[in-house]
Amino acid sequence: MKSLVRLGAVFGIVASTLLVPSLTRNMSALALPDQKVLEKLRPVPVFTITDAQGAPLTASVPKQGQSGGNVFVAGVFISQRDAQAVVERLKTQNPQLAASARVLPVSLGEMYQFSQSSKGKPEEVQLAYVPTSVQVESAKTLLQQGGQKPNEFSGVPLFYATGGPENGYITIKQGQQEAIPLFFNKEDLQGMLDRFKQQQPNIAASIKIEVVNLEGVLEAMRTQDNPLVNNVILMPPRESLEYLRSLQPAGGNQPQPGPGRTSPAPTPPLPSQSPAPSQPRPSR
Repeated sequence: MKSLVRLGAVFGIVASTLLVPSLTRNMSALALPDQKVLEKLRPVPVFTITDAQGAPLTASVPKQGQSGGNVFVAGVFISQRDAQAVVERLKTQNPQLAASARVLPVSLGEMYQFSQSSKGKPEEVQLAYVPTSVQVESAKTLLQQGGQKPNEFSGVPLFYATGGPENGYITIKQGQQEAIPLFFNKEDLQGMLDRFKQQQPNIAASIKIEVVNLEGVLEAMRTQDNPLVNNVILMPPRESLEYLRSLQPAGGNQPQPGPGRTSPAPTPPLPSQSPAPSQPRPSR
């Protein structure tokens, strides 16, 4: 934590996304073991802004609900483009800082572990998850179509589907078990559903896309003893997986951090192919 850089107002976009988890409907008390949480989060690539040594840039903000004291907020961007846009903005607002700032692909699991390990310490780090605006608008549209208030949505949208006679979750096979896929991009989910409708045309008309938020799902993983939480699988954005592939050298291996690098979050393992659900089906 020695090399944390305080961005202050320049990085206010991150502090503004510290939102209370909401919309954990159907995720209703024992938490998942920490290792289980990390297993679910580690394959998901996200992006953070770092200094020249690879340490996350942070904003210092007052602790919520307490008198005095600050915490440090690190931005976790779902989109590489959004993170890069902040760096470009820094070039005009703080050229000296921008000269060493760069966007680093990291594992959501390792960033989560990094934040959890800092709890209670003098330089506690909280994560501010920054969603893509297009997916937020898609989430609000879904809520409005369902008769809910779109302005009540906050955080990073995760999209899933229900359908069939009992309005069960549309699941995918993961090994020998059924998993409930939660997609960061509505379009990726729609692609799966288009294939599913061809396989199961008899229930195509009943399929419905719904939305929860990442922050609420993480809270459920930490605090709730619910089989649904254990069955959840996070589906990384296809765009992020393609970006990681573009960074791979010809040998196919990610370059390793050099000596002295302080980044807490290695890049997630890259799948041999984009996650492709097989034989989704309604599940109670």
